[in-house]
Amino acid sequence: MINKTKRSQKWIKKIKEHKHTGTHLIAEFWYGKTIEDPKKFKAILEKSVKVANSTPLETIIHKFSPQGITGVVLLAESHLAIHTWPELNYTAIDVFTCGNHTKPKKALAYLKKEFAPKRVEVKEFKRGALKK
Repeated sequence: MINKTKRSQKWIKKIKEHKHTGTHLIAEFWYGKTIEDPKKFKAILEKSVKVANSTPLETIIHKFSPQGITGVVLLAESHLAIHTWPELNYTAIDVFTCGNHTKPKKALAYLKKEFAPKRVEVKEFKRGALKK
């Protein structure tokens, strides 16, 4: 059995006021810039997290051979991940944030500016939607 403290009662009330726990953006960029330099790639990821007003915990970049790169930023508010397939002129982006202070759409706008894709597809999901 869970004990209800004053703190938990405030948290439960706060949760009930929210319509969802987080926003998840799934984006596909086609025919944009190819960025193969891990340092530059990491800088772009970290800047996108900053403009989203998110809190980075850890960043991991993996460069594939002969091409392609994946970067993930673990956030206090969830994560941001980018995977590239240069041979297909394709970049997959995943931005998932929770909390009222985060701005995942700003992160995506910054990434659009940096990758300059000719075609963009975005799907937005409201994660943890509370049903009444």
